[in-house]
Amino acid sequence: MSDKPADFLSRRLFDLTDRIKEIDPQLSRVLVPWVVEHPRYLPGFLRLARTIGQSKRARARSLADGVQVPPFLVLSVTSKCNLRCIGCYAGAVGTVTRAPALPGLDLRDWFGIVDDAVRLGVMAFIIAGGEPFMLPGIAKLFREHPDRLFLVFTNGTALQPSDYEILKNCSNTVVVVSLEGNRDLTDQRRGNGVFDRALGTLDKLRAAGVLTGISVTIASENVEYWTEPQNIDALIAHSGPLAMFIEQIPTSGCESGKPMTEEQRAHFRKTVVEYRDRATGGAFIIHSPGDEETLGGCVSAGRGFAHVNPSGDVTACPVSALATHNVRSSNLREALASPLFTMIRENRHLLETEGHPCGLSAHAEELESMAKGLGAYRSGAPELAARDNDWPVVIR
Repeated sequence: MSDKPADFLSRRLFDLTDRIKEIDPQLSRVLVPWVVEHPRYLPGFLRLARTIGQSKRARARSLADGVQVPPFLVLSVTSKCNLRCIGCYAGAVGTVTRAPALPGLDLRDWFGIVDDAVRLGVMAFIIAGGEPFMLPGIAKLFREHPDRLFLVFTNGTALQPSDYEILKNCSNTVVVVSLEGNRDLTDQRRGNGVFDRALGTLDKLRAAGVLTGISVTIASENVEYWTEPQNIDALIAHSGPLAMFIEQIPTSGCESGKPMTEEQRAHFRKTVVEYRDRATGGAFIIHSPGDEETLGGCVSAGRGFAHVNPSGDVTACPVSALATHNVRSSNLREALASPLFTMIRENRHLLETEGHPCGLSAHAEELESMAKGLGAYRSGAPELAARDNDWPVVIR
């Protein structure tokens, strides 16, 4: 009789392993061992695995009604940020701003957006900003939607004790902390003291049993650091089993944070592929835009994700400021079915990176010209954005 609970746990773990392998075998290799160490996540992960099928069927129903619903939705929940990172694309497009064009959505609004998205078939939400933990109570959004996955991107300097209390009881949330590399590389871009503060946050999250990872903006300044696998291992051992490498998107007037050269990009991509092919250990790595090449280019505009900015404008992705719908005056379904999104998907060359870190950014002028005829407007207020010269920020 005493073996029955263990047998039951083993069966559920094997069930989870099989379900994750269906998504990605490499993800199973790093995530299942983590779940073994944190068994409280097992029921929640199984619930999320079941939700994948449910949400897929909901998206199929939406598509039959003429609406292409993405599995992911990016929510930039606030325009506020306590850092001024050099080359911040959110600042460049006006998402992070000193004076928003419209008042920001409140927590109740975001609850409504998530509820609408769930009904349409959205499976997972990427929470961004600004700094998302500067929206009071944001962790409640994750707790109240246990059957959806939330990936929260944070600079790791703004979490409050109440956030930790909620997060330690959430089994559907991954907190991804942004770093540039070692202390010098991180503080150079993000401000003095940010590296130590971010690592301290990772320590607190791991002590609370929260699934964590790191996010890195890859540029010419730090690519050499990240093409050394031992450097990846060193930070992964500290931060958790997930790593997201996003290539720097050029922003006007920014001398630092330059994108990689072709040679640097090829070398880094080789590092990522070889790291993934290792039989044991390490992390599950996501590389953008490298991984999008197998998907036929960028997956924005509803192909894989869409974006809602702090004022409620629905854009193709976080780096595009063009919108035709706002959730204050229309609903998410209408926004996803917009002629703007349809036009982008039908003109697939707009989603091809062509050696650029971002497809829509690479074709920005052409996209804006094509979108004018659809009544598109420029969201945000770039002229009021938080600029690099607001620097430096010191975190103590």
